[in-house]
Amino acid sequence: MTETNPTLDIDIVVPCHDEQDTLAAHVRRLHAFCTTSLHHSWRITIADNASTDDTARIADDLAAMLPGVHAVHLPLKGRGRALKAVWGASPARVLVYVDEDLSTDLAALEPLIAPLLSGHSDLAIGTRLAGTSRVVRGSKREFISRSYNALLRTTMGVAFSDAQCGFKAVTAEAAHHLLPLCEDDAWFFDTEMLVLAEHAGLRIHEVPVDWVDDVNSSVHIASTATEDLRGMWRVSRGLASGRVPIAPVYEAIGRRPFTPAHVGLGGQVLRFGAVGVLSTVAFAALYALFRPAIGAQSADFLALLLTAVGNTALNRRFTFGVRGRAGSGRHQVQGLVVFAIAWAMTSGSLVVLHAVAPGSTHTAEIAVLTGANLVATVVRFVLFKAWVFRSGRRHPIRTGTTPATEAGTASGPTPVTIPGRTVR
Repeated sequence: MTETNPTLDIDIVVPCHDEQDTLAAHVRRLHAFCTTSLHHSWRITIADNASTDDTARIADDLAAMLPGVHAVHLPLKGRGRALKAVWGASPARVLVYVDEDLSTDLAALEPLIAPLLSGHSDLAIGTRLAGTSRVVRGSKREFISRSYNALLRTTMGVAFSDAQCGFKAVTAEAAHHLLPLCEDDAWFFDTEMLVLAEHAGLRIHEVPVDWVDDVNSSVHIASTATEDLRGMWRVSRGLASGRVPIAPVYEAIGRRPFTPAHVGLGGQVLRFGAVGVLSTVAFAALYALFRPAIGAQSADFLALLLTAVGNTALNRRFTFGVRGRAGSGRHQVQGLVVFAIAWAMTSGSLVVLHAVAPGSTHTAEIAVLTGANLVATVVRFVLFKAWVFRSGRRHPIRTGTTPATEAGTASGPTPVTIPGRTVR
């Protein structure tokens, strides 16, 4: 870990790629604001990541002319890669990043960093979705942003409101623990960092901002949205499987007893649906494989049995957040009971098909069974939630904290009055 410099409070990183037309004006504007308005020691770091135009030379000229401006050149493109490199090497107590276009009003910078310098919070974000935020942007971007953040809150059990605003800060200590866990090197990086931080019990402070859309933005909405969805799936799997080790982050700096983050009903439905789609595809493939050799009913039974075992295991961890081995055997037995009900439904559909249309083709059988399996999926969700994985049977993770520590942290630290909203 890079040693922090007690004389340097904040390092404001400006990632940029091919910004020769605007970089000088925007960095000068940021420098003027910091010089006249910030009451802490600061540094501005221009993170040029693989620019192919004159950005690198302009960044070096600005660093030579403006006190407190530093330039770093990275050989590979990617906002996440640039932030991980610069933040990881920075000696500042608080690490900030702002979009190069300065779409966010800089008046929010002091409220952004204040709770981190005081020790009140671990991360801070600007939010364009607060009731008091003033935002100027097109309806398309507004719809996409709100939909994306709603999907995050629904499926990933997080409470922060705006993952994508290019105006964030993190303490050096939190960054030290979180950066090695963040795999994304591009636009999804800061969303990933926020999700991991909240799941690890860190405190995220939100500041309403005034924000004006940059009509010349180079961000490609469709490709970025696709990569974000892939990132959400990857992080969800990592958290559900325990592959991402967030418990040690809580043990080091977490602010509340560590338990798996709660996912609401909507999130459970979406997660269960994703598992159901995978199970349905697997079922159809297995049935098509087994049907020629063992007949329709036997193929249906074996394909459904194999997918039921995998379905129960995936839903246990991914959908309903049950971890550890305790109760897993009972859950599988109950899952087999649910499987028997589903098998009765799908087998019944075959009986009806053969009664109505004797000599049906294999394609028709697969189509009918697929439809019946989708109906059975709904029944499985209800039984899983109300019976197999109901809340009273969950086994929370223990982190080894002493009873005294648990008693002292159960309700979290006493809130400090700082403008904005804090997500615990």
